[in-house]
Amino acid sequence: MLQRTFSILKPDAVRKGYSAAILAEIEKGGFHLCAIKKLSISKKQAEGFYAVHSARPFFDSLTSFMSSGPILLMVLEKENAIADLRILMGATNPANAEQGTIRQKFAGSIEENAIHGSDAPETAAFEIGYWFAGYELV
Repeated sequence: MLQRTFSILKPDAVRKGYSAAILAEIEKGGFHLCAIKKLSISKKQAEGFYAVHSARPFFDSLTSFMSSGPILLMVLEKENAIADLRILMGATNPANAEQGTIRQKFAGSIEENAIHGSDAPETAAFEIGYWFAGYELV
């Protein structure tokens, strides 16, 4: 059964010119791109998106970083999309990411780690709905 997940190419990856290479990795992983858009978001938008982390000590730093430059927002689809994308991304800390993963290849630090991906079906549904209207999904 096909499953949808949500992903962001973060400001560090976009700023360093890694977008096309990361999109190629995602495509090689068998993902179908249902929707994509490039945005510069406000800190307030980032705070709404990451509200689940609002009590965490890294919240201000995270939302400042995510609103620091353009990002690519994507809806991806394939069988087992959520788990497969998380494997393809690699560990949150690129120092711990397996060889060949997106974060091992393109991330610079635990905060500037190139890519975000949903961690569960409920999260994916929220994240997709936060950034995309239904008519934008093909």
